[in-house]
Amino acid sequence: MKTALIVLDVINDIVDPQGKLAGGGTAAHAQDRNLLRNVNAVIAQARSRQWPVIFVKVGFTAQYAEQPKASPFFGKAHTAGALALGRWGTAFVDGLDVQASDHVVVKHRISAFYGTPLEAILRANHIERLVLTGVSTTWAVESTARDAHDRDYQVVIVEDACAARSEDDHGRSMKNLTAIAAVTSVDQIINDAASA
Repeated sequence: MKTALIVLDVINDIVDPQGKLAGGGTAAHAQDRNLLRNVNAVIAQARSRQWPVIFVKVGFTAQYAEQPKASPFFGKAHTAGALALGRWGTAFVDGLDVQASDHVVVKHRISAFYGTPLEAILRANHIERLVLTGVSTTWAVESTARDAHDRDYQVVIVEDACAARSEDDHGRSMKNLTAIAAVTSVDQIINDAASA
């Protein structure tokens, strides 16, 4: 079965402690869970198995033309100067193993599928299964998993390579996701590779 790895929103504004959106708890939770180390471990496994690696980032152009200003979720991004494409806030965090051969998808909403070329990339590569990592569990990961499920992909969530605002939020989201996805761990991904 052809598999792709998707890494969601591991960008400075969300994951770096100095990010404009880091105050909500996601940056601290990501640090507590060793998110960067764990995501990179999954990326290494994906590369060893020749899975396409797709990095997804949320952001808006300089005029914030794509920003839904009435949205409770995104509506204040422009006033905070957050999620501006081409700036530090939407750059991938230092140390994330992004390579020139990887795909980078920019999204303007929560799900990685909405209004993006993600599905075209997946279909062109005959992908049937998606392995999801990143932030936040309760938003981008869960929303993308639901969309992927409804598009008939098999979905795998790497639990310890995801983070949310808190461990409670993360745990609730993971419980919900077990209805539509297989939930695994970094160690299990590595062990599966060793036994393959």
